[in-house]
Amino acid sequence: MERLPYRATTQASAYQRIVKLPVAILLDNVRSLYNVGSFFRTADGAGAEQILLCGITGRPPEKAISKTTLGAENSVAWSHHQDAAPLLAALRARNYELAAIETTPTAVDLFDWRPNFPVCVLFGHEVEGLNPELSALADTHVRIPMLGVKHSLNVATAGGVVIYELLRKYRRMHESAPATGGF
Repeated sequence: MERLPYRATTQASAYQRIVKLPVAILLDNVRSLYNVGSFFRTADGAGAEQILLCGITGRPPEKAISKTTLGAENSVAWSHHQDAAPLLAALRARNYELAAIETTPTAVDLFDWRPNFPVCVLFGHEVEGLNPELSALADTHVRIPMLGVKHSLNVATAGGVVIYELLRKYRRMHESAPATGGF
């Protein structure tokens, strides 16, 4: 059986008006280059607007990133910043909702969250999570339901879950909107 690009299928018509998903992805101190590459693939697949690489997070053209992205680093806008805090202030000034993907006492369940687009989702170090200073700058804390013995997912897996849930919510918000040539 021949594999078709998703956009060539009839199911893709539900997404044809979405030009770009208004989601920025901030990775702070993500140490695994393979995780970084996975975020690029997910961002490309969901049509996210950009990836912001901060702190020690690796960046292209690292071989391990390129091996995982399969070229997605060329189709997703990205930039590197040593310090994420000023970047978050600039995003807030542009009316982005800043959402820390962390299990905290005030976190809202991912499936109950009503994001205010545009959104910047913040992901942190694989073991230590998001820097507490950055977490404190977030407007919202979002948790992924974890029903098993473990209390977290691999950061790149968590990113895939969150980004595609944002795509689902964004599409649903605009399903009844009049056609205007794209969102």
